[in-house]
Amino acid sequence: MIKHLLSMDQLAAEDIIRILDTADSLRQVTDRPIKKLATLRGRTVCNLFYEASTRTRISFELAAKRLSADVINFSADSKSAVAKGESFKDTAWTLEAMGVDAIIVRHSSSGAPHQLAQWVKASVLNAGDGSHEHPTQALLDLFSIREHFKDFQGLRVAIVGDILHSRVARSNVRGLVTLGADVTLVGPPTLIPRQATTWGASINYDLDEVIEDVDICYLLRVQQERQSEQLFPSLREYAALWGLDSRRLARMRPESLVMHPGPMNRGVEIAAEVSESPRSIILDQVANGLAVRMSLLYLMLGGREEGGLE
Repeated sequence: MIKHLLSMDQLAAEDIIRILDTADSLRQVTDRPIKKLATLRGRTVCNLFYEASTRTRISFELAAKRLSADVINFSADSKSAVAKGESFKDTAWTLEAMGVDAIIVRHSSSGAPHQLAQWVKASVLNAGDGSHEHPTQALLDLFSIREHFKDFQGLRVAIVGDILHSRVARSNVRGLVTLGADVTLVGPPTLIPRQATTWGASINYDLDEVIEDVDICYLLRVQQERQSEQLFPSLREYAALWGLDSRRLARMRPESLVMHPGPMNRGVEIAAEVSESPRSIILDQVANGLAVRMSLLYLMLGGREEGGLE
């Protein structure tokens, strides 16, 4: 298994399948009266978060604890050494001196996890870097899709919305294309980057043109906090042209699904009634994040060499 998980580009199809299969086995742990394995006892995992997060940080923390690892949570807030002027490199060296085995890093700067991996001996897992990638989100999304569709080959997926600022979109396109899915990026022309034509996905600016043919409609949050300029006229117009409402949901194929990485802007990219419909697997995505992150920690920190999952 790879030492660091920095990008979905590192993973071939067989690597992804191995991670998903391991997650499927580890998910059984959550059904036990005692929801722990001793696999990573004595190991230390650090959540190094320079950006606010709820789902990702809690999911990684719980995954590490389920495998019996010790967990350190570091947030770059007003109470941390970062507020006193400590650099990213100094923080990395401090964690290295403490002997941590894995660092889960979330940072507003694209490429920060790659740089961190140059400074430390610990395994580094990218929990989101700027507008670059979010590989563990893509893996839990693939796991969620596999629960409903037997094969990715030829699966039609529309990723809709703010592609320009979305690390989730980049990682998901790479993972889906690697496994053989047909991906279409949909959104306003101003929110689809020019280089998206090289990602292996097709591009369409009209959601109504593709909505009837997709197996999965994956909606992205409109990231207003990352936009330095107004890239579409209004949220109302965005919702009308690219939001998934009950009218568009009714036009989708009977077996098609709705996904969203969260948090949601209800009434913008997704209507409240759509997010709560039986076709939505948004809560499944959250639940599956635990098993997938357990799988990654298990494989990357040597669990496979130490024995089975008993």
